[in-house]
Amino acid sequence: MALIINDECIACDACREECPTLAIEEGDPIYYIDPDRCTECVGIYDEPACISVCPVDCIVPDKDNVETIAELQFKYKNLEIEE
Repeated sequence: MALIINDECIACDACREECPTLAIEEGDPIYYIDPDRCTECVGIYDEPACISVCPVDCIVPDKDNVETIAELQFKYKNLEIEE
């Protein structure tokens, strides 16, 4: 599943800089994760990079956007091709 950023976000920019798929965008007033680009870092890191750097723990699983590991890997491969 993709991740979402909840209302506890302090817009510190730490997560956006760490996202290898450029899925995190600046929003108003909080940041936003594009579910079409979020792979939860599957195929890149052992855990989502954004979660590990977030100082307020505001990045959580998006229960409305559930994906399997295979789907996340497929999405990552397609994003690699785009670049």
